[in-house]
Amino acid sequence: MRHAVSQTDPAHQAATRRALLDAAADVFAEVGFRNATVRDICRRAGANVAAVNYHFGDKGALYTEVLTEQSRLAYVKYPNPVPVPGLTPEQRFQAFVRSFLQRVLSAELHARHGRIMAREMVEPTAALDRLVAEAIRPQAELLRGIITDLLKGRADAETTRLCGMSVVGQILFYCHCQPVLTRLFPGARFDDGELDRLTAHITAFSLAAIHGLAGQRQPADHAPTTLPPTAPQRRRPRSH
Repeated sequence: MRHAVSQTDPAHQAATRRALLDAAADVFAEVGFRNATVRDICRRAGANVAAVNYHFGDKGALYTEVLTEQSRLAYVKYPNPVPVPGLTPEQRFQAFVRSFLQRVLSAELHARHGRIMAREMVEPTAALDRLVAEAIRPQAELLRGIITDLLKGRADAETTRLCGMSVVGQILFYCHCQPVLTRLFPGARFDDGELDRLTAHITAFSLAAIHGLAGQRQPADHAPTTLPPTAPQRRRPRSH
């Protein structure tokens, strides 16, 4: 004789929570947080419409859990490089660039994580605060430490910060601008199949700039900011 599964059974509750997270990740990736509805999420999860409130409190809390979990899964699959004694700052930098590219170019991760993050950058929500604190800030600090070592203490904090943002900007460019790149350069690839080439280029390009800054005697923010002289204006002839 088969016994019905109780709605309060811990295994059933865990399965429902898991189904809601998976369904919500798909819905948020497709339509974004603001256009997603609890009813649609519950329908896809095969759950009662009250299940979101029961397990998470509301749609916003569910979204925060989805965003955090998708980011965690990306770092589990492609973690930041583990510090290895004896590696040079240049080698640590290259490993950082490679792991970052893996996360943003992975076709598997893009289906959910990449699309949700792209929407979050355009229409940020309160969930971004937690994501920055738990995932993005630690990564920024890791990159800052590597760049500080590359600069050999010859630049101030602002220059170090700008270098980090320039590096991240290059990496994210190949993720967010792929629709334009494939139209500008038909046949060219800018995906995870070109991981080695893109890693080598971004690493070489960035190291050349960072090493150049390290060789300067003055911090970048003390460099002259005077604009180049403009062409002299012609005097209009006086009318008599």
